[in-house]
Amino acid sequence: MANTFERIRFVLVETSHPGNVGSTARAMKTMGFSDLVLVNPRDPEVTRHDEAIALASGAGDILATARIVPTLDEALAGCNFSVALSARCNFSVALSARPREFSPPLFEPRQLAEQLAADSALRTALVFGSERYGLSNEQVSKCSALVSVPANPVYSSLNLAQAVQVIAYECRVAALGEVHTENTTIFRGERASAEQVEGMFTHLEKALVEIEFLDADNPKKLMPRLRRLFARAELEAEEVNILRGIATQLISKRQRIRKD
Repeated sequence: MANTFERIRFVLVETSHPGNVGSTARAMKTMGFSDLVLVNPRDPEVTRHDEAIALASGAGDILATARIVPTLDEALAGCNFSVALSARCNFSVALSARPREFSPPLFEPRQLAEQLAADSALRTALVFGSERYGLSNEQVSKCSALVSVPANPVYSSLNLAQAVQVIAYECRVAALGEVHTENTTIFRGERASAEQVEGMFTHLEKALVEIEFLDADNPKKLMPRLRRLFARAELEAEEVNILRGIATQLISKRQRIRKD
């Protein structure tokens, strides 16, 4: 089973400044992490930018192996848990624009890190938004949880790489005191991947429209509420399959009724 350092991926979305990418690589390496994915950075050659290399300061290997992908979905591929940094940092999602009741479950860094270390089945992506705009509501909705750094409320502006350092530090501290659960009697199946969960939501939405429970032209907040509900449930792969089976039967039943 992979250890915490191998199971955590750092994802930077639409980063503007090469220096922040280099500083992030340095922050990761000092804490023992190496999996860095960049989503649609402003500079497509950012990992070779002089400023990024200079600020990586010995973490050039992290830059060299960093992957650049066009979408967040691709960055989350292979993960079954994803965490968005929340609004108490200047580059993160603006929760004032989205009702708190529709946001994913909220953790503080230490609480999150302890969970990641304790559950060896988690393959986690930590998602950080752009320096100026942070993460969109749609991007946050793809994540399983939010983490919020409890900064000074009078001045809560954190640099991107500083925020990465805070989260990486907490994850390292928790990892060094990892809680092993292999010998417990609690059964847990394989956790559903990000791709499986997104496929389930697409399928479920189609079924709800088919049975006229969801008005496609006026969906209101039904799907965000369901996303929040299932984020709390920490779905297993088999549970996703069950939900998709239910959706298939709902669609099939409705179509048969129409034919009759």
